[in-house]
Amino acid sequence: MQVILLERVAKLGAMGETVRVRDGFARNFLLPQGKALRATKENQAKFEKERANLEVRNAERRKDADTVKVSLDQRSFVVVRQAAETGQLYGSVSSRDIADLLTEAGYTVGRSQVALNTPIKEIGLHSVEIVLHPEVSATITMNIARSEDEAKRQATGEDLTASAREETFVREVGSVMDEEGNDREEL
Repeated sequence: MQVILLERVAKLGAMGETVRVRDGFARNFLLPQGKALRATKENQAKFEKERANLEVRNAERRKDADTVKVSLDQRSFVVVRQAAETGQLYGSVSSRDIADLLTEAGYTVGRSQVALNTPIKEIGLHSVEIVLHPEVSATITMNIARSEDEAKRQATGEDLTASAREETFVREVGSVMDEEGNDREEL
């Protein structure tokens, strides 16, 4: 299906371009979200009449996104979750959790704006991209820890899972070899 883009769409094109997309993508995403119009002569004429208004609206949205980016970019947020000694979380931190955290902090960020490919499943410092506008994005740091104290230690650069990994390695090697270095017989 041919569509006329009403705003910049990542990996697709800029405002005003006529692009070919799959029918389902156009029907289920682009058209209902108001990001595109079907490429007909009537819609082309309608777009040309409204082009100035669309460009002004896009510039305003971008300006708003830039102001949010200034206050949000490179900030760090702490999330306290239960985790095993090895650092594996008992749950995960998803884009919904991050969007809720940012909303509590006073930012208007939707879950779809959090660019997180897979949920975070271990403690540590994780960089997360927030797409505020198709042309503007901010990067925040998520500090996932078991307690506020651990979060402070992690923020200073301490690796909280290093000792647990060493203990696991020693335990695994110890189960295979006895004190003299000979292989143990498996029962």
